[in-house]
Amino acid sequence: MKECPVLIAIEGIDGSGKGTQAQRLVERLTSSGRRAALLSFPRYDATFFGRAVGEFLNGRFGTLAEAHPFLVSLLYAGDRFESRELLSELAAHNDVVVLDRYVPSNIAHQAAKRDGGDRERLIEWIEHLEYAVYGLPRADRVFLLDLPVWIARSLIARKQARSYTHRAADLQEADAAYLERVRELYLELAGRSPEWRRIEVSHEGVVRSIEEVADEVWTGCWPGC
Repeated sequence: MKECPVLIAIEGIDGSGKGTQAQRLVERLTSSGRRAALLSFPRYDATFFGRAVGEFLNGRFGTLAEAHPFLVSLLYAGDRFESRELLSELAAHNDVVVLDRYVPSNIAHQAAKRDGGDRERLIEWIEHLEYAVYGLPRADRVFLLDLPVWIARSLIARKQARSYTHRAADLQEADAAYLERVRELYLELAGRSPEWRRIEVSHEGVVRSIEEVADEVWTGCWPGC
């Protein structure tokens, strides 16, 4: 049996199917005889900072433009800091922990609000905060589920009610221009690091089947799941 990465992060813009693919991967790992666990961020109902993230996404702290991205990043990072012990326990008792959003999500969503040197500084600050200050482990493999924004927004509109919001689309999901910038930064991040794998969720404007994407995630695990 081949070794799998210990921490596998599933990333992508809103509507790209992260939760579905993360759950499918855990099920496939379990059925293959591996101990696997799923941890999703933000943990809206489980942590102090997770609840604060929900309030931010509902517009309580202002619009996307009004809230400074570094201050917003503290909420998402705080949610993971509160969850660090749980993550450690899951890693200790499982062969693989699949993460539905992780540190790269914080980087992509916040640094996308800045350009040039300000963007690079923000990326450095968030990485230092989450990995150095809070001591979170880096993911061994990151899958980017890449999807054009116009398709993602059509899928967001079909989402069932979420616990953290009564809106059809939260603050981030409702802003197409913002999501486009987030997608662009995700693609840039994927090109920087060898542990990233980009998976196209659609082909020529048509969304690929869940099973087809899941198969590509499975074969993309390094050195192989």
